[in-house]
Amino acid sequence: MIRIGCAVWAYNGWVGDLFPPGTRNSEFLRLYSRQLTTVEGNTTFYATPTPATVARWAEETPPDFHFCFKLPRDVSHAGPLADKLAQARAFIERMQGLGSRCGPFFLQLPPAYGPTRLADLERFLAGWPPEVALALEVRHPDWYLPVGEVPLMELLARYRIGRVVMDVRPIRDPTEPPTTLLADARERKPDVPLRPLRGGGPTLVRYIGHPDLARNEPFLAEWAARIAEWTTTDPQIYLFMHCPDESRSPTLCRQIAARLRAHGAPLAERDDEPPTTPAQLNLFG
Repeated sequence: MIRIGCAVWAYNGWVGDLFPPGTRNSEFLRLYSRQLTTVEGNTTFYATPTPATVARWAEETPPDFHFCFKLPRDVSHAGPLADKLAQARAFIERMQGLGSRCGPFFLQLPPAYGPTRLADLERFLAGWPPEVALALEVRHPDWYLPVGEVPLMELLARYRIGRVVMDVRPIRDPTEPPTTLLADARERKPDVPLRPLRGGGPTLVRYIGHPDLARNEPFLAEWAARIAEWTTTDPQIYLFMHCPDESRSPTLCRQIAARLRAHGAPLAERDDEPPTTPAQLNLFG
């Protein structure tokens, strides 16, 4: 099953597109979760929500909606991972208030965390609760060379951990003069090669789209064909559409959904009745 979403659920620029005109900020999550089936939870990298906040998120979303939360930086970016297992388990426990809405967590390793720390990474993964889905994102360049990639993929298979696949190609065309928007995106997003490899758990794809939507066409066609093929053996695929111009992310979601549907790929679809006032565009309708 393929789930499609954005990097955030609250963006004022979506009012009049993903959200009806006049939508209040307090309604963003409820309406987002009736149009898309998953969302990246990047805010938890900076702060762990209170139990009351977790309960409110659960109340505002359908039971089949999936949040994919990033582990806090106090776990991933504060020294050896193995020393942070207790904190990671406490974070998991906090988020369990979401119930069925709790999708895979993802661990984003810092750029300086390379294959020389493989033993530490294995100790962490060995201590991760096996019943809780997790995907791993790596950024150090040596993870993308055989010396790092081969043992990493073996580790992910052994502990049934998924891989986060980052595609930054649309924003890194070396022949294109960078606009301010692109320059900022290139500064914030890692310059890593595309390695469309799947681990032993759920696959999370983070696609960084070009703000000129036409430039995404060949990449979206490639991804639709690849993901449609993956679904024959991979039961859990999460596709997150980013864009330097966040207002265009819902359009990218629509475009990749249409292409996947044309391939006959199994999409998690929204069955909820869309809001009736004011008129609402239904992403999957």
